[in-house]
Amino acid sequence: RAELSAGFACHGAPVRRPFDVRGTAGAVAPAVAAPEAVTREAFDSRTVCPTLAGMIRTLILLCALSAGLVFAAAPSQALAQQQGGKKAPSTAPVRPSSIDELFERLQRAKTEEEAKGIADAIQRRWMRSGSDTADLLMDRALDALKAGDQPLSIELLDRVVTLQPGWAEGWNKRATVFFMMGDNTRSMADLRETLAREPRHFGALAGIGMILRTNGDDKRAYDAFKRALAINPHMPEVKSAVERLAPDYEGRDI
Repeated sequence: RAELSAGFACHGAPVRRPFDVRGTAGAVAPAVAAPEAVTREAFDSRTVCPTLAGMIRTLILLCALSAGLVFAAAPSQALAQQQGGKKAPSTAPVRPSSIDELFERLQRAKTEEEAKGIADAIQRRWMRSGSDTADLLMDRALDALKAGDQPLSIELLDRVVTLQPGWAEGWNKRATVFFMMGDNTRSMADLRETLAREPRHFGALAGIGMILRTNGDDKRAYDAFKRALAINPHMPEVKSAVERLAPDYEGRDI
């Protein structure tokens, strides 16, 4: 008993009792105190062992936390009961499709509208160089092109392909500007650089077909258009070009 008392009492601190014992044969009379005084005294750090006071505070905190968890869980439990006890489906994050998956989806697209959405997603991937500087230069080059300043656009795209020579879209965009300027030779050269880095670039293949047809090489243009359609079957203008050239290179109906 002495060891237990030593464990819960402060060394050197008097333990106050709420009852006074008067005499040996007399009745035990309670010492009456105001509730506020009793409460203050019962939790006074000067009269209660710090260890015991700490335990009391910890118990109070745990009770409060437990109550909070119960109240927080109550609405969810009520909702589950309303829904027949079924748990709400988990909302796992959706993994973005890889570019290979996008090309597979492009092949399986049922409508031109669906195919256009997938093709746009592929082109957005192509527009990412991995370099903030190259991306900024590309944006400025396209702004210059929209403003009609083709020489400035070429100058900026020269910096893009120098900074990021492995970025297929840098070469493709410069090929486009060269084509708009009437420089088919340099445009063709850049389109070949594009395909060397991204052989599935259906836009570059269609561009090569356009240049070849402009140069009068319809047979090779036809081949380029067909290669483009094999990757993206939903390009109306390229389809029309193939349909016009097909009788000359696929044989005529008898």
